[in-house]
Amino acid sequence: MIPSTYPPKEEIARLTARMLLEVKAVHFNAETPFTLASGLPSPTYIDCRKLISYPRIRSTLMDFLAVTVMREAGFEAFDNIAGGETAGIPFAAMVAERLALPMTYVRKKPKGYGRNARIEGVMTEGERVLLVEDLTTDGGSKLSFVDAIRETGATCGHTAVIFYYGIFPETTDRLDAHGVQLHHLCTWWDVLTEARAQGSFSPETLTEVEAFLTTPRAWQDARKG
Repeated sequence: MIPSTYPPKEEIARLTARMLLEVKAVHFNAETPFTLASGLPSPTYIDCRKLISYPRIRSTLMDFLAVTVMREAGFEAFDNIAGGETAGIPFAAMVAERLALPMTYVRKKPKGYGRNARIEGVMTEGERVLLVEDLTTDGGSKLSFVDAIRETGATCGHTAVIFYYGIFPETTDRLDAHGVQLHHLCTWWDVLTEARAQGSFSPETLTEVEAFLTTPRAWQDARKG
């Protein structure tokens, strides 16, 4: 069902952060930093995949994502909803259901057999495609998915995520240069604000997390190796 209520963007961000904290999808550890896929250290880690196991939360967040996309991109802006393998697939399916649109998904790389396809489902030339993912850090992984969509003759000028790091200024520049607009529900700053309001972590941990969020590259450089 297409959502018919439209909470303010600030309230969507606060509630999304609250839900992520409630299901313990947010992890802060300043003493023993996490290692990101890039190999760099971080005192923060988020696991949006957990959300699919909480029906009330996932339903609310998908309403929020559908509303955000319609408000920011348009009510008739898309013909197809594509999920990025793998985390984006369930969320794309739920957004497609809400917007009453076909759903497809994009593989990270060709299967290597059969049709050797990267696009699964039906995507046709000229379709306007929304790429849905769970999160984005610096936007890099989105570009490969966007290129695969465009190779079909479809267009892809928008991507929507639940969570956007919001700390690397090059992210939006990279997406803009590729002709892609980012839509998101909340960032690390929203999570930090809500974590402080709830007292979810020690003040010392939150101070160190804020130091990372303020100057992430410097924080990482100081802890490499």
